[in-house]
Amino acid sequence: MSHHTHLTLREREDIMMAGVSTRRIEDVSEILWGSSVSAATVSNLNEKAFASVEEWRNRPLERAYPYVYVDGIYLKRSWGGSYENVAVMIAIGVNDDGYREVIGAAEGFTESSECWREFLSWLKSRGLRGVHMFTGDKAAGMVGSIAEVFPEAAYQRCTVHFYRNVLAKVPKSKRPRVAATLKAVHAMESRGAAEAKALEVADALDGMRLGEAAKVVRDGYVDWQPFSGQFFQRLRPAFLNSTGLM
Repeated sequence: MSHHTHLTLREREDIMMAGVSTRRIEDVSEILWGSSVSAATVSNLNEKAFASVEEWRNRPLERAYPYVYVDGIYLKRSWGGSYENVAVMIAIGVNDDGYREVIGAAEGFTESSECWREFLSWLKSRGLRGVHMFTGDKAAGMVGSIAEVFPEAAYQRCTVHFYRNVLAKVPKSKRPRVAATLKAVHAMESRGAAEAKALEVADALDGMRLGEAAKVVRDGYVDWQPFSGQFFQRLRPAFLNSTGLM
């Protein structure tokens, strides 16, 4: 039976993109194919991969994105032999056809006002336009930076974070029932209807002796903005389903 004596370009790219170190690629290729891949080859593939990633990250944004979700996630990064948490800012845009796509991803050491301002300004410099509303977790640095860089855009608190804040004040045995009532608030198609439903839900929570949860609802519903009609049916059901509340 014949054996491969070296990795194909595609195989090497797949291993590298899976997060395998240069040394491990050499070891794995030696075991599987009988010959190792040099560190120089792996480094060259790394450079090509990173170049492709940077080209994608900095691509021009050539269409309007009426709705943009923004958030920061923390990942561990190796730096000088040690690991530390770094924030990665993410922006997901909803284009004018109602479909979502990742339009921005950038590293920042914290979710400070300065980092969010730089991230949003970078999106704008690449052509981000036509934004009606941003949705985020209400971090102070984020909200202020949105108002500064995109003053014409509205802001809405992230529904998932809002639900989590409410449910954190609810005993586990009652969470399914409360989650169902919260879903009703965000199923409303107008701000007025949502406000009325939110106050109704808060009163119901008071009746269940869940005063702290009721307070979170009363304090938080004012951040809600409705999607316009052409986007509502596509985005709202999918979003609620992603929370596990449908």
